Amino acid sequence: MKNKLIVSLFLLSFAYIGNAWAGGGDAKDMPTAMVEDLSGQKVDFKSLLKPGKIYVISFWATWCVPCKKELSNMVDLAPKWKEKLNTEIIAVSTDDSRAKSKVKTYVTGEDWPFTVLLDMNQDLMRSLGIQQIPFTLIVNGEGKIVYTHNSYVEGDEFEIENKLSTMITK
Repeated sequence: MKNKLIVSLFLLSFAYIGNAWAGGGDAKDMPTAMVEDLSGQKVDFKSLLKPGKIYVISFWATWCVPCKKELSNMVDLAPKWKEKLNTEIIAVSTDDSRAKSKVKTYVTGEDWPFTVLLDMNQDLMRSLGIQQIPFTLIVNGEGKIVYTHNSYVEGDEFEIENKLSTMITK
């Protein structure tokens, strides 16, 4: 009986935390962490987030096939999201410093219409508690994380779009 109670409390706590991350409870603030842009300029990630603007932030790496597929599928949606949903996409590479040139080459070849940053030491990723990629989150106009999504399956970008649309209509 005691074990069932412990398991029930654990599951209830887990459900509450999951609901908060998905936007159903208290949203979490974006942490402060240093990243690099593709020109090598170090910037505080949080300082890039402008009040009133919504951000889709996707953590990826050059070796991660689902990550690259997700971002490629967002290319056509990016202009629509920007215009109609006041949303910017930021792609954060988690490749280490040895792969920095690969990131630049890949991004240039793909001609992505969004900001690409480098989290080579994975400081931002760690500060968010991200364990694996692809990992995508939405940050609202107040700089709060209101939605997270781990992994990628074809069509997940439309789930993100639906979440963005509900944020605009509120």
